[in-house]
Amino acid sequence: MADEDMPLIAYEATTVTPVELRASPHKRTWMDRTVDAFAYRCLPLVMANQLGWEALCPVTFSAMWNGGADVEDIAIVFEDEESPLVETHFGHGVLTFKTGYLFRTPPGHNLWVKGPANRAKDGIAPLEGLVEADWGPFTFTMNWRFTRPNQAVTFERGEPFMSIVPMPRHYLQRFDPTIQPIAANPELDAEYEAWKASRNQFNADIDIEGSEAREARWQKHYMHGMTPDGRRFPEHERRLPLRGFQRPGSDKTP
Repeated sequence: MADEDMPLIAYEATTVTPVELRASPHKRTWMDRTVDAFAYRCLPLVMANQLGWEALCPVTFSAMWNGGADVEDIAIVFEDEESPLVETHFGHGVLTFKTGYLFRTPPGHNLWVKGPANRAKDGIAPLEGLVEADWGPFTFTMNWRFTRPNQAVTFERGEPFMSIVPMPRHYLQRFDPTIQPIAANPELDAEYEAWKASRNQFNADIDIEGSEAREARWQKHYMHGMTPDGRRFPEHERRLPLRGFQRPGSDKTP
Protein backbone atom coordinates (compact mmCIF):
# COMPACT_ATOMS: atom_id res chain seq x y z
CA MET A 1 0.00 0.00 0.00
CA ALA A 2 1.32 3.42 -0.92
CA ASP A 3 2.56 5.58 1.92
CA GLU A 4 0.31 8.57 1.34
CA ASP A 5 -1.63 10.97 3.52
CA MET A 6 -5.38 10.49 3.79
CA PRO A 7 -7.53 13.45 4.86
CA LEU A 8 -9.64 13.37 8.00
CA ILE A 9 -11.46 16.70 8.09
CA ALA A 10 -13.49 18.19 10.94
CA TYR A 11 -15.65 20.93 9.42
CA GLU A 12 -16.81 23.49 11.98
CA ALA A 13 -20.60 23.36 11.73
CA THR A 14 -21.89 25.32 14.72
CA THR A 15 -22.33 28.91 15.87
CA VAL A 16 -20.67 28.07 19.19
CA THR A 17 -17.07 27.03 19.75
CA PRO A 18 -16.65 23.34 18.85
CA VAL A 19 -15.01 20.94 21.26
CA GLU A 20 -11.25 20.45 21.31
CA LEU A 21 -9.88 17.48 19.36
CA ARG A 22 -6.59 15.70 20.00
CA ALA A 23 -4.73 12.53 19.15
CA SER A 24 -5.38 10.08 21.95
CA PRO A 25 -2.42 9.94 24.38
CA HIS A 26 -0.89 6.69 25.57
CA LYS A 27 -1.16 7.50 29.28
CA ARG A 28 -4.09 6.97 31.66
CA THR A 29 -4.28 8.28 35.23
CA TRP A 30 -5.39 4.94 36.66
CA MET A 31 -2.46 3.23 34.92
CA ASP A 32 -0.04 5.76 36.42
CA ARG A 33 -1.39 4.81 39.86
CA THR A 34 -0.77 1.07 39.54
CA VAL A 35 2.17 -0.30 41.54
CA ASP A 36 5.37 0.59 39.67
CA ALA A 37 3.04 1.68 36.82
CA PHE A 38 2.88 -2.02 35.91
CA ALA A 39 -0.23 -1.50 33.73
CA TYR A 40 2.05 -0.02 31.06
CA ARG A 41 3.72 -3.41 30.71
CA CYS A 42 0.62 -4.50 28.79
CA LEU A 43 1.50 -3.20 25.32
CA PRO A 44 -1.90 -4.07 23.77
CA LEU A 45 -3.51 -1.85 26.42
CA VAL A 46 -1.10 1.01 25.71
CA MET A 47 -1.62 0.70 21.95
CA ALA A 48 -5.40 0.75 22.35
CA ASN A 49 -5.08 3.92 24.44
CA GLN A 50 -3.63 5.68 21.39
CA LEU A 51 -6.12 4.37 18.85
CA GLY A 52 -7.81 7.35 17.21
CA TRP A 53 -8.62 10.92 18.16
CA GLU A 54 -10.45 12.17 21.24
CA ALA A 55 -13.02 14.92 21.70
CA LEU A 56 -12.76 16.82 24.99
CA CYS A 57 -15.64 17.96 27.16
CA PRO A 58 -16.13 21.75 26.81
CA VAL A 59 -17.40 22.34 30.37
CA THR A 60 -17.60 20.73 33.79
CA PHE A 61 -21.02 19.37 34.69
CA SER A 62 -22.81 16.69 36.69
CA ALA A 63 -25.79 14.69 35.53
CA MET A 64 -28.23 12.31 37.19
CA TRP A 65 -30.92 10.03 35.79
CA ASN A 66 -34.00 9.18 37.86
CA GLY A 67 -34.73 5.98 35.97
CA GLY A 68 -37.50 7.31 33.72
CA ALA A 69 -37.84 7.19 29.94
CA ASP A 70 -38.40 10.89 29.28
CA VAL A 71 -35.84 13.49 28.26
CA GLU A 72 -36.61 15.42 31.45
CA ASP A 73 -35.63 12.43 33.59
CA ILE A 74 -31.98 13.40 33.30
CA ALA A 75 -30.96 16.50 35.26
CA ILE A 76 -27.80 18.32 34.16
CA VAL A 77 -26.08 20.81 36.48
CA PHE A 78 -23.27 22.88 34.95
CA GLU A 79 -20.48 24.05 37.23
CA ASP A 80 -19.67 27.47 35.77
CA GLU A 81 -21.34 27.87 32.39
CA GLU A 82 -23.89 26.00 30.34
CA SER A 83 -23.05 24.46 26.98
CA PRO A 84 -25.46 23.65 24.14
CA LEU A 85 -23.11 20.82 23.23
CA VAL A 86 -24.29 18.81 26.26
CA GLU A 87 -27.95 17.83 26.40
CA THR A 88 -30.59 15.17 26.87
CA HIS A 89 -32.16 14.34 23.53
CA PHE A 90 -33.22 10.72 23.35
CA GLY A 91 -34.55 9.89 26.81
CA HIS A 92 -34.20 6.40 28.31
CA GLY A 93 -31.21 7.44 30.39
CA VAL A 94 -29.12 8.61 27.44
CA LEU A 95 -26.83 11.65 27.86
CA THR A 96 -25.88 13.33 24.57
CA PHE A 97 -22.78 15.24 23.48
CA LYS A 98 -22.46 17.29 20.31
CA THR A 99 -19.02 18.07 18.91
CA GLY A 100 -19.77 21.06 16.68
CA TYR A 101 -18.14 19.32 13.71
CA LEU A 102 -19.19 17.56 10.54
CA PHE A 103 -16.51 14.92 9.96
CA ARG A 104 -15.43 13.82 6.51
CA THR A 105 -13.35 10.69 5.87
CA PRO A 106 -11.68 9.60 2.61
CA PRO A 107 -13.91 7.67 0.18
CA GLY A 108 -14.60 4.14 1.37
CA HIS A 109 -13.91 4.85 5.05
CA ASN A 110 -16.32 4.80 7.98
CA LEU A 111 -15.79 6.36 11.40
CA TRP A 112 -15.99 4.11 14.43
CA VAL A 113 -17.41 6.45 17.08
CA LYS A 114 -16.78 5.13 20.57
CA GLY A 115 -15.95 5.91 24.15
CA PRO A 116 -12.33 6.78 24.93
CA ALA A 117 -10.34 3.55 25.28
CA ASN A 118 -9.66 2.31 28.79
CA ARG A 119 -11.34 5.23 30.55
CA ALA A 120 -14.05 3.72 32.75
CA LYS A 121 -16.72 5.86 34.42
CA ASP A 122 -18.86 4.63 37.28
CA GLY A 123 -22.60 4.74 36.63
CA ILE A 124 -22.52 5.44 32.91
CA ALA A 125 -21.25 3.69 29.76
CA PRO A 126 -20.51 4.92 26.22
CA LEU A 127 -22.70 3.88 23.31
CA GLU A 128 -20.73 3.17 20.14
CA GLY A 129 -21.64 3.76 16.52
CA LEU A 130 -20.31 3.21 13.01
CA VAL A 131 -20.82 6.22 10.75
CA GLU A 132 -20.45 6.47 6.98
CA ALA A 133 -18.68 9.81 7.13
CA ASP A 134 -17.50 9.98 3.52
CA TRP A 135 -20.69 10.98 1.74
CA GLY A 136 -23.49 12.63 3.74
CA PRO A 137 -24.02 16.22 4.95
CA PHE A 138 -24.80 14.90 8.42
CA THR A 139 -23.40 15.45 11.88
CA PHE A 140 -23.61 12.83 14.63
CA THR A 141 -23.71 12.82 18.40
CA MET A 142 -21.81 10.87 21.03
CA ASN A 143 -24.08 9.24 23.59
CA TRP A 144 -23.59 7.73 27.01
CA ARG A 145 -26.24 5.66 28.82
CA PHE A 146 -26.63 5.61 32.59
CA THR A 147 -26.24 2.12 34.03
CA ARG A 148 -28.29 2.80 37.16
CA PRO A 149 -30.60 5.56 38.39
CA ASN A 150 -29.92 8.18 41.05
CA GLN A 151 -26.17 8.05 40.52
CA ALA A 152 -24.51 11.42 39.96
CA VAL A 153 -21.93 11.37 37.17
CA THR A 154 -19.44 14.18 36.55
CA PHE A 155 -17.58 15.08 33.38
CA GLU A 156 -14.71 17.53 33.83
CA ARG A 157 -13.75 20.26 31.37
CA GLY A 158 -11.08 18.77 29.12
CA GLU A 159 -12.06 15.17 29.88
CA PRO A 160 -12.33 12.95 26.79
CA PHE A 161 -15.89 11.88 26.03
CA MET A 162 -15.47 10.40 22.53
CA SER A 163 -12.95 8.70 20.28
CA ILE A 164 -13.12 8.41 16.51
CA VAL A 165 -11.29 5.72 14.55
CA PRO A 166 -11.39 5.59 10.72
CA MET A 167 -12.11 2.12 9.37
CA PRO A 168 -12.13 0.91 5.75
CA ARG A 169 -15.64 -0.01 4.65
CA HIS A 170 -16.21 -3.75 4.03
CA TYR A 171 -12.88 -4.50 5.74
CA LEU A 172 -14.20 -6.91 8.36
CA GLN A 173 -16.32 -8.76 5.80
CA ARG A 174 -13.12 -9.82 4.04
CA PHE A 175 -12.15 -12.10 6.94
CA ASP A 176 -13.02 -15.80 6.87
CA PRO A 177 -13.07 -16.94 10.53
CA THR A 178 -12.24 -20.57 11.26
CA ILE A 179 -11.38 -22.69 14.32
CA GLN A 180 -8.56 -25.22 14.01
CA PRO A 181 -6.44 -27.28 16.41
CA ILE A 182 -3.07 -25.68 16.92
CA ALA A 183 -1.48 -28.93 15.75
CA ALA A 184 -2.72 -28.03 12.26
CA ASN A 185 0.14 -25.50 12.22
CA PRO A 186 3.16 -27.51 13.42
CA GLU A 187 5.58 -24.57 13.31
CA LEU A 188 3.28 -22.35 15.36
CA ASP A 189 2.52 -25.25 17.72
CA ALA A 190 6.24 -25.73 18.40
CA GLU A 191 6.75 -22.00 18.98
CA TYR A 192 3.77 -21.91 21.34
CA GLU A 193 5.03 -24.86 23.36
CA ALA A 194 8.45 -23.22 23.64
CA TRP A 195 6.90 -19.98 24.80
CA LYS A 196 4.65 -21.77 27.30
CA ALA A 197 7.61 -23.62 28.80
CA SER A 198 9.58 -20.39 28.98
CA ARG A 199 6.64 -18.61 30.61
CA ASN A 200 6.12 -21.33 33.19
CA GLN A 201 9.82 -21.37 34.06
CA PHE A 202 9.92 -17.59 34.36
CA ASN A 203 6.92 -17.59 36.70
CA ALA A 204 8.58 -20.27 38.82
CA ASP A 205 11.90 -18.40 38.96
CA ILE A 206 10.52 -14.96 39.72
CA ASP A 207 10.09 -15.86 43.40
CA ILE A 208 13.75 -16.91 43.69
CA GLU A 209 15.96 -14.22 45.16
CA GLY A 210 18.79 -13.28 42.79
CA SER A 211 17.33 -15.04 39.75
CA GLU A 212 17.35 -13.51 36.29
CA ALA A 213 13.55 -13.57 36.35
CA ARG A 214 13.48 -11.58 39.62
CA GLU A 215 15.89 -9.08 38.09
CA ALA A 216 13.87 -8.74 34.86
CA ARG A 217 10.55 -8.60 36.79
CA TRP A 218 8.53 -9.49 33.66
CA GLN A 219 9.06 -11.10 30.28
CA LYS A 220 9.36 -8.61 27.47
CA HIS A 221 9.07 -10.74 24.33
CA TYR A 222 5.87 -9.13 23.10
CA MET A 223 6.91 -5.65 24.26
CA HIS A 224 10.02 -5.91 22.04
CA GLY A 225 8.26 -7.67 19.15
CA MET A 226 10.44 -10.71 19.62
CA THR A 227 9.75 -14.45 19.69
CA PRO A 228 11.25 -16.55 22.52
CA ASP A 229 13.99 -17.76 20.16
CA GLY A 230 15.08 -14.19 19.45
CA ARG A 231 13.49 -13.45 16.07
CA ARG A 232 12.13 -9.93 15.74
CA PHE A 233 8.99 -8.87 13.88
CA PRO A 234 10.01 -5.91 11.67
CA GLU A 235 6.62 -4.15 11.73
CA HIS A 236 6.21 -4.26 15.52
CA GLU A 237 4.70 -1.07 16.97
CA ARG A 238 4.98 0.41 20.45
CA ARG A 239 3.58 3.86 19.69
CA LEU A 240 0.96 5.29 17.34
CA PRO A 241 2.32 8.74 16.43
CA LEU A 242 -0.98 10.17 15.18
CA ARG A 243 -1.10 13.77 14.01
CA GLY A 244 -3.29 16.23 15.82
CA PHE A 245 -5.99 18.20 14.04
CA GLN A 246 -4.47 21.33 12.48
CA ARG A 247 -5.93 24.42 10.89
CA PRO A 248 -4.82 25.31 7.35
CA GLY A 249 -1.39 26.94 7.28
CA SER A 250 -0.36 25.63 10.70
CA ASP A 251 2.54 23.29 11.41
CA LYS A 252 1.47 19.73 10.50
CA THR A 253 4.37 18.01 12.22
CA PRO A 254 3.04 15.00 14.21
